Amino acid sequence: MINSSDVQKILDKVRPYLLKDGGDVELVSINEDNTIDVRLTGACRTCPLSMMTLRAGIERQLMLEIPAIKRVESVN
Repeated sequence: MINSSDVQKILDKVRPYLLKDGGDVELVSINEDNTIDVRLTGACRTCPLSMMTLRAGIERQLMLEIPAIKRVESVN
């Protein structure tokens, strides 16, 4: 089982980089299939590079620190 506080701690590590550009990320849910749903907010919500931020930044860091995570998805 993936612990939400562990996920939140990792999101807190990447958050300063998002805030620097006027964006943010929030944890929405941890699913039974070990996927994570997050919501990109602020500038990240409408940025054309948001998928790159999600995959190369947020997902990469989460999967590196919690290998059980299969995927990270952005939800509205």
